[in-house]
Amino acid sequence: MSTRKGWRDRLAGYPNLPNVKAIPPAMRARHGEGTIATPSPAEVEEAMRGVPEGRLATVLGIGEEIAARHQATIGCTVTTAIFAHMVAHATEEAMTGADQTPYWRTLKIGGELNPKYPGGIEAQMSRLETEGHTVVQRGKRYFVEDFARKLVGTR
Repeated sequence: MSTRKGWRDRLAGYPNLPNVKAIPPAMRARHGEGTIATPSPAEVEEAMRGVPEGRLATVLGIGEEIAARHQATIGCTVTTAIFAHMVAHATEEAMTGADQTPYWRTLKIGGELNPKYPGGIEAQMSRLETEGHTVVQRGKRYFVEDFARKLVGTR
């Protein structure tokens, strides 16, 4: 018997989130004074679920929406990206088509595909191309062409 937690259990393991704190001193040179909103896994999943077929979101965009919701200066994109990764794996682990979070529509900053999603680049690329997006390779990385025109607000 495995003692390893499932992805859904891991997502539930953050009872103190969301929260808003002062931007840490190390980040102030880049972001200035203000506050940073750290999302809860549920907020990230809700935002990812809100992306309709044919449209896209980025981790940065989701972070900005969460910051606006909490009246913070910025959103924590690192935490948002971590939770997006966890949501993707929880979705695949559940293997239910009807209640599936379309995680493949959430891209990294700059429209880049996420190699850490289930199935890697190939699986995400296949799902995006099925929905009508064009994926292009730049060096060793993959991006959705003209992704900015296909972004959707996540509210």
